[in-house]
Amino acid sequence: MLVSQVKNADGSITVVVREEGQGGRAVNNAQSLYALAMEAADGGKSLKAVVEAHGLGDAVDLEKAYAEGRLIAPITHPDPAHLHLTGTGLTHLGSAATRDAMHKKANEAAEETLTDSMKMFRMGLEGGKPKPGEKGVQPEWFYKGNGSQAVAPGAALTSPSFAEDGGEEPEMAGIYVISGKGVPFRIGFAVANEFSDHVTERVNYLYLAHSKLRQASFGPEIRVGEAPNDIRGFSRIVRDGKVLWEKPFVSGEANMSHTFANLEYHHFKYPLFRQPGEVHVHMFGTATLSFGDGIRTQEGDVFEIGADGFGLALRNPLAIAAEEEIEIRQL
Repeated sequence: MLVSQVKNADGSITVVVREEGQGGRAVNNAQSLYALAMEAADGGKSLKAVVEAHGLGDAVDLEKAYAEGRLIAPITHPDPAHLHLTGTGLTHLGSAATRDAMHKKANEAAEETLTDSMKMFRMGLEGGKPKPGEKGVQPEWFYKGNGSQAVAPGAALTSPSFAEDGGEEPEMAGIYVISGKGVPFRIGFAVANEFSDHVTERVNYLYLAHSKLRQASFGPEIRVGEAPNDIRGFSRIVRDGKVLWEKPFVSGEANMSHTFANLEYHHFKYPLFRQPGEVHVHMFGTATLSFGDGIRTQEGDVFEIGADGFGLALRNPLAIAAEEEIEIRQL
C-alpha cells in the first residue's frame, strides 16, 4: 500500500492510498496520515486495518495534484517542531567496483593509515549486520532539523546563502510515529533527497554536521510495511529541460553494510527519540552522488529521484537563499 497527502483549498488534508500502478482513493474521515498512524499505534492495530475501517471514498488524481503543487510531504505533524529529520551515513556498499576497492583497502590497510571515515565503514562491514539477539555496531549519525525543514514534493530545496554546494543524495527514509506509551512504530519507507553541502563536508569530516543542517524532501508516497531486500532506483538532474546527469542507485539490505533494524535500534535507543506523539523521518544513506562525478549544481536545476515499488518520483528544483544579515542582540 502506498500512502500520500494532498492539501485542499481550505487548508485541510486528504489522505490518499493506492496500490502500485492503480489510481488513488481518499481515506474517509482522515484528518492526516499522522492521525491515522497514531490511531493505529495507540489502538494496537495495523495502519492497513485502520484505513480499511475508515473506508475509501473519492478517486484522487495524484499526477494532477502533483502538477498543481498540491502534494505535501506524505506525513506532517500538527506542530512541525515535533517532526525530526535525521540520518545515517557510510551504510551502503556501493557499486561492485567500489565495494571491491573499499573491502580491499579496509581489510588490507594498516589501522593507523585509515581515515576515520574508512574506519567507520569497516566497522559497519564487520558489525552492521548482527546475529539475532546481538547488538550491532552503531553507525555515523546526523541531524538535519525539524519539520520546518521538510520540503514538499515539487517544492524547491533551498540551499543556504553561505553554503558551498547544494547537492542531492538519493536515499531511503524510514517513517515512524511514537505511540502514547513511547513505543516507536514504523509506517514504512519513502524515497528521500537528503540534500547536502558536499564541498563543506569534503573539507573535514568534522564539518559533516554543518553540511547536513538544511532542508530535505521525501515522498511523494510512503510504501507501508517492510522495505524490499534489493531496491533499485534512479537519480537524475535536469537542467533547462534536459538531463544533465543520471545514474541508477541501489538500496535495501542486499546493498548495505548495516541492517535497517540495526540502524533503527541505534536511533531509537535514545529516550529523546521516543517521546510520545512525535514523528521521525530517518534517512539511511546512499552510494550515488552527482558530486562524485564532478557535477556542480546551479539554481534552477531539478532533482528527480525514484525507485521501483515506491510510487511517484520525487522532484524538487534547486533554489539558493538570499544572504541574511544576522544580528545577535543583548536582552
